[in-house]
Amino acid sequence: MEKRYNSYHEHLRERFGTRVHKVSIDMGFTCPNRDGSVAQGGCVYCNNDSFVPPYARARYSMDFQIKHGIEYLKRRYKAKKFIIYFQAYTSTYGEAKELERMYKESLKYDGVIGLAVGTRSDCIDEEKIEIFERLAKDYYVTIEYGIESIYDKTLEFMNRGHDYQSVLDAIKLTKGRGIHLGTHIIVGMPTETKEEMLQMADEVSTLGIDSFKIHNLHIIKNTQLERMYKEKQFDLFSYDEYLGFIVQFLERLDPDIKLERLFTDTPQDLLVAPKWTQRHNEIIYGIDQELERKDTFQGKNYKKSL
Repeated sequence: MEKRYNSYHEHLRERFGTRVHKVSIDMGFTCPNRDGSVAQGGCVYCNNDSFVPPYARARYSMDFQIKHGIEYLKRRYKAKKFIIYFQAYTSTYGEAKELERMYKESLKYDGVIGLAVGTRSDCIDEEKIEIFERLAKDYYVTIEYGIESIYDKTLEFMNRGHDYQSVLDAIKLTKGRGIHLGTHIIVGMPTETKEEMLQMADEVSTLGIDSFKIHNLHIIKNTQLERMYKEKQFDLFSYDEYLGFIVQFLERLDPDIKLERLFTDTPQDLLVAPKWTQRHNEIIYGIDQELERKDTFQGKNYKKSL
């Protein structure tokens, strides 16, 4: 079935002539809302174990993580080209020279064509952007900003430690530097109405980003949000509700934005809620089927601002 949305994975396949896989690594970074710089406790929803593979743990060296990640992806998917993904926590939260050394070291492995760095808008500056700009002359370099929400009320609820203006400032600093610009949001926070969540598609479409991830809210074990949820169980998207929502969201999204993720994956042993019965591929198929059933597509209701 032909996709009715702009697939990031197809973009990579077309650009590099083969499927490209990300190798996630954890280099022991923390976040300014964990160490007390701007807040303590981290984001209310965050348990790092929920989104990194077992080999990507800071107790292992970068060399070990990259080699084992590449070996696994070659064995499992016959992969030949790779992006090193600095995924865990805030991967620009450090001294610039050490970050540059680390990034350069990660690019020296056979088959590696680039790197992706997940970070926060308040942990980037001109000196760090210049590092990525230099690397992007020879490699495919992505900075992925966690927007999480465009609403300050939600960012405050999340204990994020910065406001939405910080995101806009970081995006402005990054654009036009040869760097692939990615972002992600979380939908389903109890601070937002459905229409407010859908309006994030309109806002994100104005930002000039290249790729985008949409995460539906998951309640994960050993997080502040788990405690909040158990005290007062707020509503989360059911599977059918989410299919309807994501179709509406995609209809309002700029069709030029490449979609890397449309929902959240969490290991079942860490997931508190929602307890959908569908597996990863079944959810993808369900979204594809819903788009087909409604005869709609990404950008159908997109209104380009003048």
